Amino acid sequence: MPGRRASIFLVGPMGAGKTSIGRRLAAATGRVFRDSDRALSERTGLSVAELFEREGEAGFRRRERALLEELTREPESVLATGGGAVLDAANRRCLGARGVVVYLHAAPAAQWRRLRADRTRPLLAVADPNRELERLFAERHPLYQELCDHRLDTDGLGVREACARLRRLLEPES
Repeated sequence: MPGRRASIFLVGPMGAGKTSIGRRLAAATGRVFRDSDRALSERTGLSVAELFEREGEAGFRRRERALLEELTREPESVLATGGGAVLDAANRRCLGARGVVVYLHAAPAAQWRRLRADRTRPLLAVADPNRELERLFAERHPLYQELCDHRLDTDGLGVREACARLRRLLEPES
């Protein structure tokens, strides 16, 4: 469609900056911002942690899949996905086919620095959250890497600098 700009889908681990960077990128490029976890919470009236507690990870992922099917159809948007969205093959197909996928990369050590005081992450409610971040990274990094059109390392970057670098990376799509 002439004049239409691609939607931008942000994938990556928790603590990589998908929501913060995504919100700023949307404002800077005149796109609508969506956060899949927030949208799911608004629709269900439950936090992500409450959804995990009531329905387990499998129930949460079913809801996430249905929501992403819808959100990836929105034109000219910036969508911050949940860190585990890439685990589902249907989600990867939607993301890859309907927009530009950017992997916001953060090493587990950087994630831990950003998240250690955050008590809202159900996957970190374990005896050794740092080890869990490393496990999740090992499981998901290859999926993020395979799916992405662009990768931005966010370790050591503030939101403003990360957004500026991302805009330069995405110049043709913006």
